[in-house]
Amino acid sequence: MDLRNIQRIELPATADMHVHLRQDDMMTLVAPTLTSGGVDTAFVMPNLVPPVTTVEMALEYKQKLLAVNPNVNYLMSLFLHSTVTPEVIDKAAAAGVTGVKLYPQGATTNSDNGVADLKAFYDTFEAMERNDMVLNLHGEALESLAPAGLTLEEAFLPTLTSLHERFPKLRIILEHCTTSAAVEAVKACGPNVGATITAHHLYLTEADACCDPFAFCKPIPKKPLDRDALLKAAMSGNPKFFLTN
Repeated sequence: MDLRNIQRIELPATADMHVHLRQDDMMTLVAPTLTSGGVDTAFVMPNLVPPVTTVEMALEYKQKLLAVNPNVNYLMSLFLHSTVTPEVIDKAAAAGVTGVKLYPQGATTNSDNGVADLKAFYDTFEAMERNDMVLNLHGEALESLAPAGLTLEEAFLPTLTSLHERFPKLRIILEHCTTSAAVEAVKACGPNVGATITAHHLYLTEADACCDPFAFCKPIPKKPLDRDALLKAAMSGNPKFFLTN
């Protein structure tokens, strides 16, 4: 085939496995852009105000999204919180909730009610493992807990490794990874562990983020070597890595 003669390439609809659709007016504005952007399946983040911590809240949120844009398969998640017990996980799985998002307390937007003590949720993780639910990790440590010389993501990676070792059958996704260390950590885990990579982290570096307000995003882009590692992972065909917005 002579690619020079191709005038149009049409791709099928895709899935975006990390979507912030927010709420109220912002939800009304953002949800329709999924379809216009070629997305027909979306994994919806639960860090609303208040956070989505119950099955009822997740199902109500889904109905609101469907009212705005009914042409998307919304995969709903719960915000990991002390009230998300094993019993809630069983109920969530029966209701079709796909996963649970772990936010370290205070690490990102609307995460004040996030996790401070991981061990307190071991029973919940066991229930998720039993129900084949997905644990999505916001993979950054708090700045106050990160050792000198490590990025917040690199400081979080031992948490990923320890969770996988304790719950080897639990499906875990390291969200929006930005470092070569994260790529290697995910590769080193078993087949139940994967990672999302955002499109902007495939071309931005810390030099862009610090100098151009339109290039600023969180997690902060890292060094060129990190960007190149993400590019190689994204183009490798390794099913552990997939794109998100």
